[in-house]
Amino acid sequence: MGVSETMKLVLNSLVNAIDSMDRALRFANKRIIMEDINEEEKEVIRAGVIQNFEFTYELCWKFMKRWIEENISPGIVDGVTRRELFRLSAENHLIIDVEKWMEFHSARNKTSHTYDENIADDVYQAAVEFLPWAKDFLSRLEARND
Repeated sequence: MGVSETMKLVLNSLVNAIDSMDRALRFANKRIIMEDINEEEKEVIRAGVIQNFEFTYELCWKFMKRWIEENISPGIVDGVTRRELFRLSAENHLIIDVEKWMEFHSARNKTSHTYDENIADDVYQAAVEFLPWAKDFLSRLEARND
């Protein structure tokens, strides 16, 4: 491989994470609207969605970092803040809204506090909102992954 050639990223793990999150949310939506679900079941389902959100969010920002390092410059994102990583990702058309991704980052940081029902509800709502953004990121990444 020459110096100017870039390595294509293998996106299977991100595709699988987004698919898993999609399935978890579809299951949660179907199950939670049922009248016979008890609070314990609801908490377990919510926890599963939150766990999928955590994993998928982590993969998204790591793939942003890897794409930028492969296609812009190695080491360019070493030690940068998440906001700066998202800014670079937006500049390179991988994402469209830095502030929205910062909101997801904030929700991800709250996931260790989901024993608090209000925080768990907030993170769950962020997870619901996150899925289309993750799908959009994957689509943009696939389009620029050559």
